[in-house]
Amino acid sequence: MFEVTADNRLRRLIIVGDRVLIRPNNPNERTNSGLYLPPTVTEREQVQTGYVVKVGPGYPIPVPAEDEPWKETEEKVKYMPLQAREGDVAIYLQRNAIDLEYDGEKYVIVPQSSILMLDRSEDLFE
Repeated sequence: MFEVTADNRLRRLIIVGDRVLIRPNNPNERTNSGLYLPPTVTEREQVQTGYVVKVGPGYPIPVPAEDEPWKETEEKVKYMPLQAREGDVAIYLQRNAIDLEYDGEKYVIVPQSSILMLDRSEDLFE
């Protein structure tokens, strides 16, 4: 019998379109002077960072119409891939993010257009 474990539950998720699943970093709980900030203050910051966990297929590309309508065609959708890859560190706009909790962990789903910058370390994949 197939057993669902913590590491393969994320593999079952399918991210749709130009969306990116991000695990947010723990924000700083203190200011530079040492004061503790409540969670409501840190969650309202406009720019957040996190690790890209899963990426959608991308933007759909329209298939050109054929001149031979009697010919059977397969309706295959082609996609333009996203720039984000799994393992990247993303800096994104919080106002466009959708917060969710999955398996007790907090994640956000962000459209590609809300990602401001990606930090890719090729060492992570080797």
